[in-house]
Amino acid sequence: SRYDGDGKLQDWWTDEDRAAFEERTKSLIAQYDALVPEGLSAEHHVNGALTIGENIGDLGGLGIALKAYEIALGGAEAPVIDGLTGVQRLLLSWAQVWQQKSREAETIRLLTIDPHSPNEFRCNQILRNIDAFYEAFDVTEADKLWLAPEERVTIW
Repeated sequence: SRYDGDGKLQDWWTDEDRAAFEERTKSLIAQYDALVPEGLSAEHHVNGALTIGENIGDLGGLGIALKAYEIALGGAEAPVIDGLTGVQRLLLSWAQVWQQKSREAETIRLLTIDPHSPNEFRCNQILRNIDAFYEAFDVTEADKLWLAPEERVTIW
């Protein structure tokens, strides 16, 4: 928002755009502040302010990937392969990217210095904010990853 399309330092957002962006990022920061990696105590939670830039990037990136997939289909139905729809396969690929094992001490260390959220949240918390995830896997209020529609954040 500080640089225009030519890369020149020029704030081109309206006051309304900036206010909407800040409100949405505040909501995303609050979501991440409440996250505690599996197996750790509540004192070792994600710092949403530290990770906000990368969280926005992950959220926007997956949203763009879904839109690109839709465009690539050109209105055609995606084939069902091995019982999975195209969107299901795309989202499963997203999840597989973030598989990781980490020692507890390293996870705690990274929580204090790394601008990236732990991988479990780069996967799951992003998906919780993506409507296509709920549609693809029939996620309901009874499911652990459910996030009420009014709590879901879209930045772009």
